Amino acid sequence: MKKFSTYIIEEKNTHMEHIEDNVLNGGVQGARESIYFLRSLRDMLAGNNDSAVNVSVKWDGAPAIFAGTDPTDGKFFVAKKGVFNKNPKVYKTDKDIDADTKGDLNTKMKLALKHLPELNIKGVIQGDFLFAKRDLKKQKVQGKSYITFHPNTIVYAVPTDVPLAREISKAKIGIVWHTSYSGNTFEDMKASFGKNIADSLTASSNVWSVDAEYKDMSGNATLTKKKTKDITDILSNAGKTFNKIDASGLNGISENPELLMRMKTFLNTKVRAGEKVIDVSKTVDEMIDYFHNYYQIETEKRKSEKGKAAVDERKREVMKYFSDTNKTNLQNILTLMNYLVDAKEILIKQMNKVKGLDTFLLTDKGFKATGQEGFVAIDRVGKNAVKLVDRMNFSYANFSPEVKKGWQR
Repeated sequence: MKKFSTYIIEEKNTHMEHIEDNVLNGGVQGARESIYFLRSLRDMLAGNNDSAVNVSVKWDGAPAIFAGTDPTDGKFFVAKKGVFNKNPKVYKTDKDIDADTKGDLNTKMKLALKHLPELNIKGVIQGDFLFAKRDLKKQKVQGKSYITFHPNTIVYAVPTDVPLAREISKAKIGIVWHTSYSGNTFEDMKASFGKNIADSLTASSNVWSVDAEYKDMSGNATLTKKKTKDITDILSNAGKTFNKIDASGLNGISENPELLMRMKTFLNTKVRAGEKVIDVSKTVDEMIDYFHNYYQIETEKRKSEKGKAAVDERKREVMKYFSDTNKTNLQNILTLMNYLVDAKEILIKQMNKVKGLDTFLLTDKGFKATGQEGFVAIDRVGKNAVKLVDRMNFSYANFSPEVKKGWQR
C-alpha cells in the first residue's frame, strides 16, 4: 500500500486530495492522518500556538504556473504541470510557447515569461494565474464599486477606494504562489508547502504577487469554546467509528486501483449533484448498483467475445470486495468520512471569517457572496498537505451551469 504522503503530493504539487478522500486513498494510515490534521486545525483555531499544522488559502486561479531556473542549464523558464514529465516541458522563449499553446493560455504564458524574471526567483516556485491586465474589470457588485478578476469559478473583488485596488490596476499580471521546489533535476525535485514565497521575491509593479499563506491578524477565526467542543465531539465519534472498521477491509480499497477509482467516481457524482450522504446503508446499495451498471455498459461497448470476457473478469475481481462483511465495513467507512466532513465544514466556516478580498459567484441572477475555494492544511515540516473544500457548495458551483466561469467569454 502507498504511504499517505504519496497520495497527497507524490513529491510534486500536481494533485492534492480532499481530506475525507484519504480515508479511501490511504487506508488505515490515511484515516489516521485525516483525523490528525483536523485535530491540529482545531487546536490552531482554538489559539494553541503549538499546533502541528500551517494553513494556506486555496485560491481559485487558473492556469497553474511554474517558474524559475532550469537546474540543468541555469536559464529562466515558465511551464505548466508538464514540467515534471520524464521529458520536462518548459518554455524559455516565445517560440517555445507558440509551439505548444494557443489562445488565452498562450497569452498568459508569454506575459509570465516577459515579466516574472523581474522577481529574481531563486530555484523553482509554483502558483496559480489570477489575472492578466485585460481580465481586470471595474464593476458594481451589490451596490459597491470594485476592481474584479474572475480566473475560474470565483470572482475576486477589491473595493476601488483602497490602495490594493490601485496596486492591482497597475499590474500586468497577478499570481498567487504556494509551493517551492528544490533539487538538481526536475525529476528529483521535492515540494515544500506553506513558505512565504512572495516575501523572498523582488517587488515589481508589473507583477502582483501574493502568498497563499492563511493569516488571521484580527482574531476573527478563533474558535469559541462551544465550537471547539463541537469539533472535539465530532472527532471523538470519528475515532470510535474508525475503531469499528476492519483494517484489511479499509486497506483493501486503496490496494485495488480500479475499485478505488470507481468508488471515488461514484461518490463524486453525489457531490456534483449537491447530495450529502445521509443514509449510509442505502448509499452502499446504490454504490453496488453503480458498479453493476458501469461494467454492464463497459461490456456492451466491446464487440468481441474476448473483450467482453476481459470486462467480466475485471468485474468479478472488483465485485469480490462487496461481501456482506465489507458492506458493513463500507457503511462505517462512509460514516467516518461524514464525521470528517462535519468537522471540516465547521473549520472552513470559521476560517472564511478572515478574507483579504471579497469573493462572489456570478450567476444568471447576478452576484452571490461566497467563501474561499477552500484551504490547505500543511504539516510543520511542509511536506504533507491535504485540501479542505466545502464540496457541497464550491464543488457543486464548479460544475453547475447556473454559475458562470471566468473562461466563459
